[in-house]
Amino acid sequence: MQQISRMLMKLFQRARLEKPGQVDPRAAEFTLSLLAAMYDRSGTGYVKTRSAAAALISLSGDTLLAKYRAFFQFYAVPDGKATLITRSALRSLLTDLNQIPAIVGEGCTLSCVEIAIHDCFHGVLNAAIVEEKFLSWLRSEPAVLLWLPTCYRLSATEMVSHQARCR
Repeated sequence: MQQISRMLMKLFQRARLEKPGQVDPRAAEFTLSLLAAMYDRSGTGYVKTRSAAAALISLSGDTLLAKYRAFFQFYAVPDGKATLITRSALRSLLTDLNQIPAIVGEGCTLSCVEIAIHDCFHGVLNAAIVEEKFLSWLRSEPAVLLWLPTCYRLSATEMVSHQARCR
């Protein structure tokens, strides 16, 4: 948690410099509390860096495709010339991401994660998949992660401005 805290302090310091007045001075503290609530429910003081990274990526303002590629980079394993994501790595990713809606009582069950893994690997004979297959599956908006594109669309519409007046 201390290492993540230091990283968050640096991250939000940089954000405050880029966008003065738009970043709460306690953003790092709030984010650390959120990560602890999601990934350290027993209070051990330990959160996997990869889990924290997945949460930060998913909650970032980046595009969906950029988020999906980052997930692949964090969870995939090198296999000779290719980088692949295995079923167990996908299970870890989905379990980590499921903690985000779970914190507000909207998480899915373990069977939901297993169904998603089965769908992702449908028709795949190998033990792992390449990035293109992974991205294609995510673009199909699997039910287990439906909250992610929904949140992205909601945040994207915050910036929309219409030149119409209502009566």
